[in-house]
Amino acid sequence: MNSKTVALLAIILPSYLLSAEPSAFGAGDLNNPNPYGLSSSEATLLETKKNLQKVVVKSNNQANEVDSLRERIDGLQTVIESINATSRENKLKLKALEEKQSSENGGKSEYGKRVMESMDVSTKELEKVNLKIVEISKLIDEINKSYVRKDEFNALVNDVNKFKDLLSKELKATPKSKQTEVQDVKSLSNAELDKKAKELYDKKLYKESSELYKELIEKNYKPAYSHYMVGETEYYKNNHVEAIAYFKKSATLESKATYMPTLLLHTAISMESSGDKKNARTFYDAVVSQYPQSSQAEIAKKKLSSIK
Repeated sequence: MNSKTVALLAIILPSYLLSAEPSAFGAGDLNNPNPYGLSSSEATLLETKKNLQKVVVKSNNQANEVDSLRERIDGLQTVIESINATSRENKLKLKALEEKQSSENGGKSEYGKRVMESMDVSTKELEKVNLKIVEISKLIDEINKSYVRKDEFNALVNDVNKFKDLLSKELKATPKSKQTEVQDVKSLSNAELDKKAKELYDKKLYKESSELYKELIEKNYKPAYSHYMVGETEYYKNNHVEAIAYFKKSATLESKATYMPTLLLHTAISMESSGDKKNARTFYDAVVSQYPQSSQAEIAKKKLSSIK
């Protein structure tokens, strides 16, 4: 590759990479049907969403089954009550008929006695059936107690959704630093805050360093560099999706910074770690073509030879 080609790529490729959004910087999209490169928090949110959908279906099916069973029992009870009422009326009529025949024949009719006995047996069988229905009704009541009611379940879903929204906002928000390693950040100038953040970074105190760089982002102090450094802290904490987001913003603000070889390399590594190997190759190629003499280019070449 000649020097003119390299120079041309150095001009064109940064714009291409930034215009590749969201494909190049799209890891961690929870709205994607097949999301990839999720952080642990985003993966938890996605799993919670899937589990809730399963529970909704199961709960609705159980509720429908219980309602259907309850309707059947109510129908059976109505039929049995009707049969009982008819049986009582028939029994009274037979008894009256038996008494009439007894008075006319001077004694009880054998046929009438058998009919009455048969009626007694039928009445007892109906009572047993009615008792079974009562037992089933009690069982259904116990099932209803064991499962969450629809209104309670809906309230639970709403609470989880509120928690999910809150967590998502917290992930995207830029938190304010509450304290530094030694002194209150409010007493520091922007330059002093920048120096302190770098000192913490060099000590590998990435969380504390990140908080200070985010303070600088809020103050719009060296925004491209501050975004890059937050991306670096997330990168070394293995929060690759978050790192990509900050690297992307930094590259958008300043595409010719001295740290661009590292930014592109760490973006590629983060994408590969997130499962986005296609775009990882694009960024590895960018490092090699734009900065062929850099140490980052050597690493990128090795990564390209091993990536599958």
